[in-house]
Amino acid sequence: MEKIIIYQVLPRLFGNTKEKPKCNGTLKQNGCGKFDDFTPERLSEIKELGITHIWYTGIIEHATQTDYSKYGIPQDHPEVVKGIAGSPYAIKDYYDVDPDLATNVDERMKEFQNLVTRTHQKGLKVIIDFVPNHVARQYHSDVKPKGVKDLGEDDVKEVFFSNQNNFYYLPGENFCPRFDISSYKNPYNENPCKATGNDCFSNNPGLYDWYETVKLNYGVDYRNNRYQDFFPLPNTWIKMRDILLFWCKKKIDGFRCDMAEMVPVDFWKWVIPQIKESYPNIIFIAETYDPNQYHRYIHEGKFDFLYDKVGLYDTLRSIMRNENSCHNITPCWQRLNGIEGNMLNFLENHDEQRIAYPDFAGDAKKGKAGMIIASTINKGPVMIYNGQEFGEKALDEEGFSGGDGRTSIFDYWTIPTVNRWLKGKLKKEEKDLQNFYQKLLNICKNESAIASGDFFDLEYANFNNPNFNTNKQYAYIRKDSKTLFIIVANFADEDANLGINLPYHAFEYLNIINGKEQKFEELLSGEKGKAILSSEKQFNIKVPKNEGAIIKIKLC
Repeated sequence: MEKIIIYQVLPRLFGNTKEKPKCNGTLKQNGCGKFDDFTPERLSEIKELGITHIWYTGIIEHATQTDYSKYGIPQDHPEVVKGIAGSPYAIKDYYDVDPDLATNVDERMKEFQNLVTRTHQKGLKVIIDFVPNHVARQYHSDVKPKGVKDLGEDDVKEVFFSNQNNFYYLPGENFCPRFDISSYKNPYNENPCKATGNDCFSNNPGLYDWYETVKLNYGVDYRNNRYQDFFPLPNTWIKMRDILLFWCKKKIDGFRCDMAEMVPVDFWKWVIPQIKESYPNIIFIAETYDPNQYHRYIHEGKFDFLYDKVGLYDTLRSIMRNENSCHNITPCWQRLNGIEGNMLNFLENHDEQRIAYPDFAGDAKKGKAGMIIASTINKGPVMIYNGQEFGEKALDEEGFSGGDGRTSIFDYWTIPTVNRWLKGKLKKEEKDLQNFYQKLLNICKNESAIASGDFFDLEYANFNNPNFNTNKQYAYIRKDSKTLFIIVANFADEDANLGINLPYHAFEYLNIINGKEQKFEELLSGEKGKAILSSEKQFNIKVPKNEGAIIKIKLC
């Protein structure tokens, strides 16, 4: 079984090599990446990093301030668009792709399908976003298949809730956001007002609400104690199923489902098996933030994988910021209670700050130890974000996004480190970091013990060990029938000469010969040696600062 290793990338940003983009710049001023920028050569380089899947973020057409009306695409009112480019999560037409990404706008869907083909030809699989909870306020599909009715087309707008409505309505109320709109000569008009995407059921969402979106109705009456009215089958369920099937026919390999927990688990339980009946190899990844719901969305909702943001990501981030101790990693996997292999681990994505940003770790090299753990601690997928492998700092103020340490999803922009990579101008430290990621991710991909082997936590056996600091170091074993790995992460700012206790129970549980001398290789440095694996003797290893060691032992 191959470990899934995902590369998240925004095509809008990827191929844009503009040197000095302008804050709040237009498409004409700042440029935009295209589908065609993912050439066979670039896709090969991404694959060589150890990647198995590419998550192309922002594929489906979304609201934007750029005018494409000459192509038959209605123009969006700027009052309900975040940023000049617009948010990829304010879907404007579920049946179309973002015209920004096309070299020839009239051929945009064909260009996307060519990208899927190129990606597959390089042995990579394609993931796209499915945004089920909300759509752009001016949602309208102008290319929907024949016979398909638009969202809201048959809604009864005189009531707040009907299980056959696609939206929630506030009868008699105008959309009236709580921020200054005086600069608009012709204010946006929406009457009756629809509920806002982040479960804001008033007509005056604030600046930090998802005011550019409207909430979709899956049969939950939020004004009646969240009463679930799923009979007859809500119309939104049927429309969403048909949209998923539409994209499956484009030969994509998986969906990253945005804010999946804001959609009732009953819908996922109903829809995912139907999709998999026709497309058994498709994968569903849920963006999740409530650990209390994890088991429901796996076992009832039938998701393949869930974000482990609140558990492992938050813990690793706090350790990298010297706010937490390494021994708090152990409860992260213990709390998962058997679904560790269903969790998607990461240290960066479009919602989170870059590791190298000053308010996070301030140095991309400090992400190495955390990345070793995120990628090797369990069987589940691991993800990196385009630019992470070069140490992107995200210091720019792009426009709507502001200087928040996140690469903007709202603005036309370029990623400085990616720009240098595309032009063959990476700095030495950026190349060195890229080499680290390439080694690490290929180890994860190629070593079956890491992809699908057993796990044994060594942390508990090293409390009060003078040769191992459980505040700064974390260690564990991964093993299959042929190979054993001792993996150590060192979050300290100095190299560590460690002596690791290997408890008797590890030898018993993993069926390892106790007291036998074994040859080993440390895969990140290439160092080779011999050591006795024994519950009576410590395993000695030197581990670089802010990095780690992946010690491979071939078992007789």
